[in-house]
Amino acid sequence: MPIIGPVKLLELYTESDMGKRCTSYVIGMDFGTDSVRSLLLDASSGMTLAVSEFKYPRWATKTYCDPASNQFRQHPLDYMEGLEFTLQEITKGLDQEAKDCIRAISICTTGSTPVAVDAQGTPLALDPHFKDNPNAMFFLWKDHCAKEEAARINRYNDGSTIDYLKFVGGAYSSEWYWAKLMYVLDNDTEVRDALYGWVEHSDWMPFLLTGGNQLDHMVRNRCAAGHKALWSEQFGGLPLEDFILKVFPTIRECGDFSYGDTYTSDRSVGYLSADWAERLGLHENIKVGVGGLDAHFAAIGAAIRPNQLCKVMGTSTCDMAVVPAHEGDIYVDGICGQVNGSIIPGMVGMEAGQSAFGDIFDWFAELLLWPTRTLGSESLLQIDRNLLLKTLGEQAEALAEIPMEEIATDWFNGRRSPFASNGLKATLTGFGLGTSAPKLYHVLMESACFGSKRIMEQYEDEGVTLNKIVVMGGVAKKSPYLVQLLANILDRPVHVCREEQTAALGSGMFAATVAGLYTSVEDAISSMGQDIDRVYHPQPGQVERYQKRYERYKALCEQTDATVTSPGHAPELN
Repeated sequence: MPIIGPVKLLELYTESDMGKRCTSYVIGMDFGTDSVRSLLLDASSGMTLAVSEFKYPRWATKTYCDPASNQFRQHPLDYMEGLEFTLQEITKGLDQEAKDCIRAISICTTGSTPVAVDAQGTPLALDPHFKDNPNAMFFLWKDHCAKEEAARINRYNDGSTIDYLKFVGGAYSSEWYWAKLMYVLDNDTEVRDALYGWVEHSDWMPFLLTGGNQLDHMVRNRCAAGHKALWSEQFGGLPLEDFILKVFPTIRECGDFSYGDTYTSDRSVGYLSADWAERLGLHENIKVGVGGLDAHFAAIGAAIRPNQLCKVMGTSTCDMAVVPAHEGDIYVDGICGQVNGSIIPGMVGMEAGQSAFGDIFDWFAELLLWPTRTLGSESLLQIDRNLLLKTLGEQAEALAEIPMEEIATDWFNGRRSPFASNGLKATLTGFGLGTSAPKLYHVLMESACFGSKRIMEQYEDEGVTLNKIVVMGGVAKKSPYLVQLLANILDRPVHVCREEQTAALGSGMFAATVAGLYTSVEDAISSMGQDIDRVYHPQPGQVERYQKRYERYKALCEQTDATVTSPGHAPELN
């Protein structure tokens, strides 16, 4: 069937590049929020030979989404069509001899992005009966429908003698695996009766490529299992019997949601299936790696090392650190998990983040562009959202001063870290008739950076030393002013990665390791890693200014949190 949807393709390889027949190639794939990106890489140098991007056509229409009720669903056909399209595009210029040099494919996805499947591991949305049922589709990471289910998990843990949430920062989020499963079981009897299991997107993609047809044989990756599903070596795996089934006894009646071992992303799931090899025009000896989370693979692409904070700046943020396994007894309260073997196998991976970052700026742009969507004026429709944001940024940068009373929190999609609380909303205060659009835009950018500072402080307060800040992602590349603002607020130099597609690059590094071309992903990083593009240093005179505003931001956070948790109680903002 034809692939429909807006596509961006950039081919970088030349005949001379592909003429090196002794070279091994690998493919890295990144299934993001809006699109999938695939890279064909030279495994010896990390040089990108071809890149293709496929924007999800169904997601673009938001047919299965309802932001007002926190519903964000994606159809598996978007993923399958993007998989086929991008892999065909990046290999279409290769002759058979060059195609035979492709050694492995690795894939990362958003998470927690789970879906209901049948016994064969097929998402229910691929059944004609469920093709338009959002509850049979993938629950995107930012879907927060399961707030009450997450609250039940947190309430039960508070009264438990064992802290089952200690490795996920002390609070379970409605963004995650178990809460979303229970939402489906509580709210859709048809899906509940039809499902056999519940799987992460990052596990399903490798399963699909290798021709998996029995859910019981699906390989579960350590990243998603540990950070989203409470899997831990100290619990002997999933705390299903001791914890989850006590919170949600009805799960036992609905399917088998247990699994034992989990695997790090330097391992192989198997080989490309005959069916997919034929569809893609590739050979069947291509290894497929264990999947993982996009932010974790982006940290690999950014060459993460101990004592670094790697920050993916996209629609949301993920703020990651790694510590050697022998230092893994540091328990960082308030973050989104610490898991032995996530991010870099053999180390303890730690993740925190903000539920909205770039989404805040997109929301503001859409707010300003409301007349163009509503009135339909031909002249108004010519306004480009990206140009609008660029102009707002330039005007915000030119502002002499922001009144101290104009301040905002960044909780437009709830709070992910520190201490997950998805029911929280953003608060804006101190605005008046003199507040211009550039002023408000500056305050929104400032609030996003203040949220980043609060996360950095949480890591350091809990004993994790951070000597270097590295940022990556589309927002980091598109807005120099925002990155400079971040450096001023953090009072640290901020290093920006040269490679924009760091998650797909990290996938390629894992693929090279899976293929046996490197003994560890650290070795792959050393050979395939990319340089830093630019370093932003704190500006003299700005650090003190933003420290004062940061104190006011924290006071507003406390007031907002207290008002939500104790309605009617609103302490004074000093």
